Amino acid sequence: MTADPLRIGILNLMHDKVDTQLRFTKVLSEGPYNVDVQYFYPQTHYTSRPVPDLVQEISQPLDLKQVATMDAFIITGAPIEQLTFEEITYLDEIHQLIDALVTNNIPQLYVCWGAMAAANYLYDIPKFQLPEKIFGVFHNYLRAQDPLLKGLPDGFLAPHARYAELDIDKIMKDSRLVINAVTKNNFLFSFRAREKNQYFLFSHLEYGKDALLKEYLRERNANPGVEYIKPQNYFRDPLHMKDPEFSWATTQRVFFDNWLHSVADHIATQQFVKE
Repeated sequence: MTADPLRIGILNLMHDKVDTQLRFTKVLSEGPYNVDVQYFYPQTHYTSRPVPDLVQEISQPLDLKQVATMDAFIITGAPIEQLTFEEITYLDEIHQLIDALVTNNIPQLYVCWGAMAAANYLYDIPKFQLPEKIFGVFHNYLRAQDPLLKGLPDGFLAPHARYAELDIDKIMKDSRLVINAVTKNNFLFSFRAREKNQYFLFSHLEYGKDALLKEYLRERNANPGVEYIKPQNYFRDPLHMKDPEFSWATTQRVFFDNWLHSVADHIATQQFVKE
């Protein structure tokens, strides 16, 4: 246990910002370390409109000087994977954030769209649209030993929810990267950089029991005339979409405990080098 709390910065890009912050705070604070979680929003996302009151209440504008004081940083997913990167108005600000994290040697966890944007910027890995959304709870199979997956069996369960994917062949051909786990249908669970503290996670492991159902209902209610894929392998009663199962609870706990441990190890190593 570290004497000082781990300072974790999170750029929250999700649509359900309050739920997202509750989820990340929960999975990080229930781990083996004391944590101080600070949430940020991209300032350039609001250049043409006021920052919503709620966003200002629960997070702060991204400040790279403050980012440099963090022990680790997470960039969340965002419901924008069907847009090209060039269409994202705050992409330059995200690139500046990534540059600051790399320059300051801060451990990075990129989640879903955050992983797509970071991998594209850092390693030129292209994104493409899936024929249909991968949505539900799926078995994931180990491709390589990985400290963040230590303690998980081959075929561990995890939730996936996205309309796009990265070019897995290009990742495999890049000697700087290693794929850690994929689904049965070869959809990415995660990969990492071999020599840098960068982890790219495509499962929404921060999701709690009801999150997939909430995501489905949000999409359906936003576009009532559109037929959306229902989350697979999720309900005890799939016909009536009742009784969702939190079948990835163990995966969630093991992964985030391992990640926090890796952050603490990184801090200890940096302190040793300074001494």
